[in-house]
Amino acid sequence: MSITDDPRSHGLWGQSACPAPLTAPLSQDSTVDVAVVGAGYTGLSAALHLASAGRSVAVLESHAIGYGGSGRNVGLVNAALWNMPSEVFETLGPKYGARVLTLLGHGPELVFKIIERFGLDCEAEHTGTLHCAPDAAGMKALAERERQWQRLGAPVRLLDAQQTRRQTGTSLYLGALLDERAGTIQPLSYARGLARAAQDAGAAIYTRTAVTGAEKVGETWHVRTPGGTVRAKWVIVATNAYTAAPWTALREEVIALPYFNFATRPLSADQLSRVLPDRQGAWDTREVLTSFRLDQAGRLIVGSIGALKGVARKVHHDWSRRILAKLYPELAHVGFESEWYGTIGMTTDSVPRYHKFDDTVLSLSGYNGRGISTGTAFGRVLARRICGDLTDADMPLPVTPTASVPRRGLHEHMYAHGSVAVHAISDRL
Repeated sequence: MSITDDPRSHGLWGQSACPAPLTAPLSQDSTVDVAVVGAGYTGLSAALHLASAGRSVAVLESHAIGYGGSGRNVGLVNAALWNMPSEVFETLGPKYGARVLTLLGHGPELVFKIIERFGLDCEAEHTGTLHCAPDAAGMKALAERERQWQRLGAPVRLLDAQQTRRQTGTSLYLGALLDERAGTIQPLSYARGLARAAQDAGAAIYTRTAVTGAEKVGETWHVRTPGGTVRAKWVIVATNAYTAAPWTALREEVIALPYFNFATRPLSADQLSRVLPDRQGAWDTREVLTSFRLDQAGRLIVGSIGALKGVARKVHHDWSRRILAKLYPELAHVGFESEWYGTIGMTTDSVPRYHKFDDTVLSLSGYNGRGISTGTAFGRVLARRICGDLTDADMPLPVTPTASVPRRGLHEHMYAHGSVAVHAISDRL
């Protein structure tokens, strides 16, 4: 069942996820080494690695494990950032550019190692992903990505139209970039698996426990909730696009990008022999992109930018039906079983941010649609920073102050309503 009363919050993932570990609201005061705010990938990875290193940890989640983007995304375990490597170096410089590309280039490897080590039940498929080009401009961009990543030693290769048709089962793309580092998972199950592993390592996880305030008393932070106060030397703020008080500056520096998915009923064995036969997840190079992948039961999941609410829902639903038919004409009459949407936190340069609200209050956020491997890797980095394995000078990103996005509301309005306009008139990929 869904983890909220809204069937469009988590859709298929809420219906098919492994059971969540037992949690409850915080009901008394607690003293730990580290308070982690947010039970998504970053917070849960940090909790797992901190507890495994012998630190006492309390995770405070205002809703449920994986309530935010961690439980609603497409489930593509992609490597590195949205940007091309050259853009990352241009934005961050050679030192931090190399660090973040190395760390996040190995991000999927970390995810799949954690899945294997802790036996996480999350439909893991480590078969790569396909970035598809519907036109010549897309092919040119993918060829440049291939060139830049191969120079860095990454196992990526550009497929021609025939190879792409074989891998995707559709003839609508001119080519695709296959990234063998990547793969797919059931994203809510992965979040729940991280939580269970963190609990087994000794971390305490409190759900339905909203943080109402935080203040420093001497060397100790007092993180207040309705049911009690957590006292900790260190605080990790891991709330990203779903941030609320008291660290609202994190929400103000990201543009909220809505993203939806529709899932079909399970396809037949015959259909599955042609549709994504090697089970790679895929998306295309268009600005208002299309993503498509299979789940373990053989459902085809198609998605794009937009929110499933109000009149927009019908526009996005109708577009999804048309896109499904264009991708796979034989599936034109296959019905959708479920639908859901969530929010992606986009930074202005598509690069994440490392912030310190105090010497012992740390945050990494702004993942631009690459949250699975990025959140997992950054959670581990924050744990290593707190354990003393890293200093600020060793971090993959420089410490920067928060900065509100100018006209953020206008940007978010344009994303939400622009996607409706595109999908209303679009009869092509």
